Amino acid sequence: GMRAAASFASRCSTTWASRWRTQLAVNGGHTVSGNAGSLKLACRAFQFGPHIHIDAEQQIFAESKHSVALVNLKPVVPGHVLVAPKRLAARVSELDANELSDLFSLARDVGQTVQSHFNASSLTFTVQDGPEAGQTVPHVHVHVLPRRKGDFEPNDAVYDAVDASENDMGAARSLDDDRKPRSLQEMAAEAAELRDAMRAGCL
Repeated sequence: GMRAAASFASRCSTTWASRWRTQLAVNGGHTVSGNAGSLKLACRAFQFGPHIHIDAEQQIFAESKHSVALVNLKPVVPGHVLVAPKRLAARVSELDANELSDLFSLARDVGQTVQSHFNASSLTFTVQDGPEAGQTVPHVHVHVLPRRKGDFEPNDAVYDAVDASENDMGAARSLDDDRKPRSLQEMAAEAAELRDAMRAGCL
């Protein structure tokens, strides 16, 4: 209700709560800014791990001081997104206290937004920290998944699905997966919707 909305707004960073313009530092500290629904970038690529170049204008929808949120190429459920530190850090232990706090604060706010936007009732947050845990991209990231009753049976099957999506990021294609990669246009449309949803939740 109104109390929950007020609580959410009070937690949102001033980047979202006090203005419609956003600023995002990517690729060596270049600052980019944008307006509702789109970002105008000084630099178009965000380095996610050592080999994956993210089209920031098409895929990033939220940011905080140390972290970014981006839409997913092959989401496990509608609204499955990622939150990652801006600095390339392979393991959680490589993040300093400020980066770690910032990462999960943004993940919390993103989670509340995608839960509402995709009419879900719960959330799964998961991190694979190291290759034996299923991590295929050596850049810390939090999977945020809006959940509905009965979407996975048994419920813990969601973790197998996340493992499969992690493999998708480490390889061009998964032959035993029916999910098809989305186009940049599809991801850009979702990113625009989520930018507006983040702003609306913080105003």
